[in-house]
Amino acid sequence: MFDTVAMSRLTVAAPVDRMADVLRTCTNLGCIHIESYTNFEDGVHVGQAMGGEEADKVSSLLAKVRAAVSAFKPVNTDGPVPVARVRELLDGAFADELQKGLTLLDTQRDAEAELATLDEQIHLLQRLLPLNMDLELLAGSGRVEVYVSETKKASKASSVFGSLLSKVEMASAPGIVAVACLPSEGAEVQMALGELGGKPVQIPDMTGTPSEALKGLMAQRKEVEGTMYSASEDASRWARNNGRNILAIHEYLSKEEEINTAPTQLAVTGQAFALDAWVPTSKENDVRAALNDMVSHIEIAPFVDDHHHHHDDGHDDHHHEPTPPVALENNVVSRPFELMVGLVGRPSYGTFDPTFFLMMTFPMIYGLILGDFGYGFIIYLLALWLGTKPFAADPVAKNGVTILKWMGVWCMIWGFLFAEGFGFVWDDTGQMGSSSPLAGIYAWTYSNITFPAFMTDTLNMSYMHIPFHRATSSLGEYVLLSVYIGVAHLMFGFILGFINVARAHGIVAAFFEKGSWMIILASGTIHIYLFLTDASVDVFTATPYAIATLVGVGLLIIGLAVFEKFGWVGGLIMGPIETFGLLANTLSYLRVMGVGVAGVKIAEVSISMGWDLMWSGSGVVAIVLGFVLFVFIQAFALALGLLSPSIHAARLHFVEWMGKFYDGSGRVFTPIGGRTLHTEGQS
Repeated sequence: MFDTVAMSRLTVAAPVDRMADVLRTCTNLGCIHIESYTNFEDGVHVGQAMGGEEADKVSSLLAKVRAAVSAFKPVNTDGPVPVARVRELLDGAFADELQKGLTLLDTQRDAEAELATLDEQIHLLQRLLPLNMDLELLAGSGRVEVYVSETKKASKASSVFGSLLSKVEMASAPGIVAVACLPSEGAEVQMALGELGGKPVQIPDMTGTPSEALKGLMAQRKEVEGTMYSASEDASRWARNNGRNILAIHEYLSKEEEINTAPTQLAVTGQAFALDAWVPTSKENDVRAALNDMVSHIEIAPFVDDHHHHHDDGHDDHHHEPTPPVALENNVVSRPFELMVGLVGRPSYGTFDPTFFLMMTFPMIYGLILGDFGYGFIIYLLALWLGTKPFAADPVAKNGVTILKWMGVWCMIWGFLFAEGFGFVWDDTGQMGSSSPLAGIYAWTYSNITFPAFMTDTLNMSYMHIPFHRATSSLGEYVLLSVYIGVAHLMFGFILGFINVARAHGIVAAFFEKGSWMIILASGTIHIYLFLTDASVDVFTATPYAIATLVGVGLLIIGLAVFEKFGWVGGLIMGPIETFGLLANTLSYLRVMGVGVAGVKIAEVSISMGWDLMWSGSGVVAIVLGFVLFVFIQAFALALGLLSPSIHAARLHFVEWMGKFYDGSGRVFTPIGGRTLHTEGQS
């Protein structure tokens, strides 16, 4: 759960005539990530994709299925289809049924294109309608040129043309001017129309007056529109009836296509081939049992990273061997948060997988920022509603909905501790006073749930009751809580980083690269704490913790210079600068307090401007206006509460926290055949 999945290197050699069977077996195992062959040597080359009638059939049908998936965007809410049923469909009339769906789609698209053309022609005729002249006359002839222009100055056409009117024939109507002239007057006519600001109008190739042509086009449009709607409804019905099968067949054929093209990743000679791949170490026995009887050589060796350790001479010994791809292994509860890990790339192999920790801290910090049980409840209901939609069947969407549920739950938890709901304070100190329905509950929690004195004294937090009024009497404690969470969060990140470096480069490198930061963070925090709580201590007092902080900076300089290859000059320059960067990282957690209090105040505006106006007794208008203001500002506060705390909580994790230990350069583990979602296995 906390580490990436351990990988082993798989090497297989077999006669060429067994290549198809070996690749199909690897696909069925679903756990073999093939490395593409790149070390070209004499007599060794990459293989060619499998040919033949069956392969061509798969490729051709897959192209059509992909077009259908792209166009119809089908969903599968009924679970995977048995592979026997998939084969039955492929052996039956599926190709004809697929063509029927694509034909409906083509009919719909053709109708849409024809409608667009008709609409352009109708719009053009509507512009010519005021002239009420035969379209053949407006089109002109070899001897007479006709210019038709739209202009807002049509009423001034006579004065602009002036003496030219005696040489031309002009007709005008509001917004449009038509002029017929001999070719010799064409230039002057165009200049006059330009002076009117005219825009040329293209004359359609039709007969009769614009009104007659328009009548015919409108009838034609109605017919085409009916065809389009009918095809659209039939296509939607076809997608609903066949969507599940389409997705299952798409998955099945994609795997078949991958098997057919997999030889292009293998090393091949005239008689044999070699497959280089990665498998999870836990699957070694399954892979051996499946492949042993069909290959002439098989070797599975656990990966050991012995090529990147620091040496005494200060140089790294780098061999350009591929590192294993990274697979994550989380339980059903934490797995949805792999979606967030993927936003910053896969962790490098052999390091910590932060998925479980993200599950614990991201929604918790989000809830700490928003902290309103009313909004949290709505967010949770929103997640439940989204989970009922067809798109929620997609694994990515499903994970996103699950994360949203966690955010709503933590928001409700913190909202209860803060006694905040929809901007109201629900204990007897709030807007409702002792008439609040929760006043009795909070009176009991205030009297019976308090943090131990040693904790409050140690943390210098004088108010530690429930409810915790973060925006009023407990604002100072809210500030301290934000900083304490930041220090703890960053320290945990450095601990993970320490373990990662120790695994890769040894304990000494870990001490200087990450241990120095841990010393700076811990001793610096305590020194600042003493400065704030003890009048005899100022910033430059040589307390043991201040001295320890300077020692940490010295260790950091050594770590940067020696182990991270900055050199001594670079280490001396960057060490103090990076130390101030750590201070900025820590203070960045104050955004928890800042954004949280801002959200509280926005919600309070809905009460002062809307709720209070509703109950002011100033009449019906005041009630309606107050209700509208209350609902509008509440909706704005909720929308902002979904967006802003999410962004800030994500930043605190992706930038401040994960920057202390995370390297997102890992390659995604992609076994041949991929992950089965819509078919029940594949042989």
